[in-house]
Amino acid sequence: MINARWVQQGATGSVAHLLIDSRKLLFPPTTLFFALVTASRDGHQFIGKLYQQGVRHFVVSEKQDFTSFPEADFLLVADTLKALQLLASRHRSNFSIPVIGITGSNGKTTVKEWLHQLLEPDRQVIRSPRSYNSQIGVPLSVWLMEPQHELAVFEAGISRCGEMDALEAIIRPTIGIFTNLGSAHNEGFASMEEKLQEKWKLFAHADIVIYKRDAGLVDEMIARRGAISPALFGWSFDGDGDMVVQVSAKQETHTLCQVLTAGDRFELKIPFTDEASIENALTCCATLVYLGMPADTIQSRIGQLHRMAMRLELKEGINQCSVINDSYSADLSSLAIALDFLSQQQQHIHKTVILSDIPEAGLSPAELYERIGALLKHHGVGRLLAIGPVISEYQQVIEKYGLPVVSFLSTENFLQHFDELSFQDETILVKGARRFGFEAISAQLEMQVHQTVMEINLNAMLNNLRQYQQLLQGGTRLMAMVKAFSYGSGSFEIANLLQFHGVDYLAVAYTDEGVALRKAGIHLPILVMNADPAGFDALVSNNLEPVIYSLRLYRRFEAFIRQEGIPLYPVHLEMETGMNRLGFSRQDIPELLQLLPGAVFKVQSVFSHLAASEDPAQDGFTREQAGRFQEYCDQIAGILPYPFLRHIENTAAIFRHPQWQFDMVRLGIGLYGMDAAASGKLRLEEVSTLKTTIAQIKSLEPGESVGYGRRGKITEPTVTATVRIGYADGYPRILGNGRGKMLVANHLAPVIGSICMDMTMIDITGIPGVKEGDEVVVFGRELSVNAVAEWAGTIPYEMLTGISQRVKRIYYQD
Repeated sequence: MINARWVQQGATGSVAHLLIDSRKLLFPPTTLFFALVTASRDGHQFIGKLYQQGVRHFVVSEKQDFTSFPEADFLLVADTLKALQLLASRHRSNFSIPVIGITGSNGKTTVKEWLHQLLEPDRQVIRSPRSYNSQIGVPLSVWLMEPQHELAVFEAGISRCGEMDALEAIIRPTIGIFTNLGSAHNEGFASMEEKLQEKWKLFAHADIVIYKRDAGLVDEMIARRGAISPALFGWSFDGDGDMVVQVSAKQETHTLCQVLTAGDRFELKIPFTDEASIENALTCCATLVYLGMPADTIQSRIGQLHRMAMRLELKEGINQCSVINDSYSADLSSLAIALDFLSQQQQHIHKTVILSDIPEAGLSPAELYERIGALLKHHGVGRLLAIGPVISEYQQVIEKYGLPVVSFLSTENFLQHFDELSFQDETILVKGARRFGFEAISAQLEMQVHQTVMEINLNAMLNNLRQYQQLLQGGTRLMAMVKAFSYGSGSFEIANLLQFHGVDYLAVAYTDEGVALRKAGIHLPILVMNADPAGFDALVSNNLEPVIYSLRLYRRFEAFIRQEGIPLYPVHLEMETGMNRLGFSRQDIPELLQLLPGAVFKVQSVFSHLAASEDPAQDGFTREQAGRFQEYCDQIAGILPYPFLRHIENTAAIFRHPQWQFDMVRLGIGLYGMDAAASGKLRLEEVSTLKTTIAQIKSLEPGESVGYGRRGKITEPTVTATVRIGYADGYPRILGNGRGKMLVANHLAPVIGSICMDMTMIDITGIPGVKEGDEVVVFGRELSVNAVAEWAGTIPYEMLTGISQRVKRIYYQD
């Protein structure tokens, strides 16, 4: 099938799953791994790891010495990507069901997802997961076709000539959909005409193509082709087409249309008002009309469409601003979408756009920036901050539209002048091509200025990690707990360190924490302890693995996975053994055992929590928990046809109960320098130092008072320092009135008076040489967080996780 020859034949076996990413391995025995070679990665380097994990079938393009893998099959091909495509094409040939193939410049994923939503009530539909529309994504999508499917919907995206031939051979659509022709990926084509011709190749063997008549290049190409197949079904706004649409009214939340077809006329209520969504909805409507769906059903289902997630992010910014971050791409089409989104934000009257050069737009610079000027004026933009040599050169073209423009040759040049630009009470759209690195601009706009900082010693954390790694038995994996902003220490920076130094898994509390790690480039498996149905979409989009702890959550997530059409998604089962927090209880087990054999997801691990592993007095209860956990695992293993990981040990148990390490342990507070087992035998180092500075020094006389409620009474001459930290930063209010202390010039200075929201006063009487601006240590190596927590009547966990994220984190290595 793939024009391969044997290099080595190992054990026989069957193939059910194709793999190109070693991190997404689910079923080793029935997986065929294609060692793809890209500009950034060579898949051959992961063969050893996959072999250790049980994979035995490989397609390779480099002949090597494979004797180290005696049980493996190795098929040698000239090009592993072409081999993957050939296999998918052969798989596609086994099916005679209708297949819808979608291409175009924009809207492919939206139309695909909406068609699935519209058609699924009537038939079994398979579709591309997410935006799997590339040379790799398309074959992986088509491989998912199964005998039970009645209709397939796949999207195809190309960025240069010659790519669509391969995708057409794989998809072989019977029904084609062309969404639109825009400027995205113009750099890969000599002209817009060439790009249209290349995209249209998807329909070489289709029976019909559904498209929007545009009175432009698409219609011109069709007119030149004459009666050449495929047949055509065109829709339009101008009274000429197989489906004619008249927009009758735009309301605040929806658009009303009159739809006229050859055999019917009906009103359509589209639940969107932006042009892109309206056109995508009408393309779906035309498809339903062609498929013969009754008008009343079309009306009902179109009215229930929901918006697809956008890459645009709206965040709170500095100086009461709102920031829309769209520093992912820059072309005219996506700029129009971003400006639509900007127009919908009503928080501020004033609107600013920060825009880079738009590369490879397929237009002359003069025409391109003429259009940009018109777009900005249409959307009520108040000023443009232009970054790049080309847009700077054509600044006057944009200024003709009455728009003030300030230009900079580079992002670095912009950042140098950032303080002069006066951002205040406005909505700011940050829109730039990737090569301009606009992430630095977004970070500056979102940055909170604060002189209180948390210093994180990465050397200390690495030391703590190694202290626990040396306690692990052979083959035991390690999951690092980075929930709650990594116990107050930060997000990506901590995860990156742990990933580099061999941690197997990360765990977060909530989905948004995992999303932040993925956006920052963390590729380790990430377990989400408290997955919420409202966040399922973000969870799956970012390849995060949810904990399922109840029958209700089981059913909710299973329904979501079925709806999304994602097979064998990894989950973790949490069992209740005595903590009585979350987990399947004993009475849930019989029903759970009935559900699991038919699950659409894969159980990645089964785990539980020890309630008192650090306490010798509770060792009997800990043994009961471990026994109960083992019992549940054995029951689940008895009905699942594949193995799963087992883990119950937390930080204290790693040291005190090595006999229950099972397949994996979970390391939490120990990473941050806290000996949860109070063993005194581990050489742990505290990781975090919380520092602030002195804002003002005062000399007070007897009879005066300090702070709210005059609770700080002055009975003798006293010198106080007001420091820049308060309960809004996470310094507990209970530490007021002498209960807490801070370190000033290596002297302990007691808190005087009540702690304020942003400030705290300390007594520095008798401490020599102290001046305004001096550093003050709230806790750290010289003043342990354990001591501060004890003064506050709490535990180090609460102290560390309570430090506000407005406190800037600084990471360093000695």
